[in-house]
Amino acid sequence: MEELNIRISGRAGRITLTRPKALNALSHQMALDLKAALDMWRDDPAVSLVIIDAEGDRAFCAGGDIAAVYQAGLKGDHQVGRDFFRDEYLMNATIADYPKPIVAFMQGFVMGGGVGIGGHAGHRIVGDTTRIAMPESNIGLIPDVGGTWLLSRAPGRIGEYLALTAGRMGPGDAIHAGFADSYLPEAEWPALIAELEQHGDATRIQGVTPPDSPLAARDLAAFGERHPPDIMAALQAAGDEEALKPMRRNSPLSMAAGLALVRAARGDRRMQESLSREYRYTYRATEQTDFLEGVRAQIIDKDRNPNWQADASPLAVDALLSPLGDDELTWEEI
Repeated sequence: MEELNIRISGRAGRITLTRPKALNALSHQMALDLKAALDMWRDDPAVSLVIIDAEGDRAFCAGGDIAAVYQAGLKGDHQVGRDFFRDEYLMNATIADYPKPIVAFMQGFVMGGGVGIGGHAGHRIVGDTTRIAMPESNIGLIPDVGGTWLLSRAPGRIGEYLALTAGRMGPGDAIHAGFADSYLPEAEWPALIAELEQHGDATRIQGVTPPDSPLAARDLAAFGERHPPDIMAALQAAGDEEALKPMRRNSPLSMAAGLALVRAARGDRRMQESLSREYRYTYRATEQTDFLEGVRAQIIDKDRNPNWQADASPLAVDALLSPLGDDELTWEEI
C-alpha cells in the first residue's frame, strides 16, 4: 500500500500521508519520496504552492517509523539508522528552504518526525485536536528533525522545558511557542484546501483567534539552570511536580544532550546548522547511547520501564556532539 498520495490538484502540489493505522509514522521511503516530490515541483510552473496533510483523525504524523533502525542496531548494523536520519534531515531542510509556499494541516498527534514535516512549512495550521511534542528524551534520543532550531526560538525557557519533559502542546501553546502559525477549526480545513487548490494563493489563509496558551503563564525559570540535575533541584524547591515527574523517567543522557543542543541552536543562523549538530548524536545513537533500550521499553516491549545506563556527564555529552569528520552532515545536496 502506498504510504504517500502525491499528486497535483488545481494549482497545488498535494502530499497526503496515508498510514492512518500507523498514526502516519514516517518511514525512510516516505522521507525520500516526500523530498523527491518537492524537488520535482520546485521549478514546475503548474505548481504554485504545496499542501501537506494526512489521512485519519488521530495523527498528522506521530513520529518516525524506527522499527528497522532498532532491529538493525540490535544486530550491530548502525548504518541503517545513519542513513534514515540523514535522508530525513535532508527532507526537513528542503521543506524549510522551499521557494514556494508549503501549507501543512496538522491534526491530532504531531510528534518528532511529524514536526520535521509540518513544523518547517511556511504556513502551519492547527486545530482543536492538535497535540505537538518533541518526546525523544522518552526513548533515549534528542529533539531532532530541526526540533532544536524550533525549540531554541520559543519564548523564554519553553524550549528547554519541552525538550526535557517531552511536554505536549495544544493549538494555543503551539502558536505561542512558534511551532504553528494559524488556528482554524478542522471542519473548515476542506474548504480552505479547495480554495488553495483553485487559486494557488497562500495569502488567502485566514485563521481565527486561537485558544489560550497555558505555557505562556507557566513559571519556567528553573529551566534556566545549567544542567538537568540543577533544573530538577530547582523544580524540587519550587514544588513543580508536574515538570519533575517526566524528567525522572526520561533518559538522563538525552536530557543533558537535548539541553545542550537547544542552547547551541540559539546561535545558529540557519536550521541546517542545528540539523548537522543533531546528526552527530543520532549518527551515534544506536551504538553509544540509550536509544535502543528506550525504543525497547516504550515501543517494542512496551513495559515503560527503561534501564538507562549511558553516561550523562558533560564530557560524555561533548563527545557525542563532537564533529563526525568525513561523515558530518553537509548541505551540497540542497
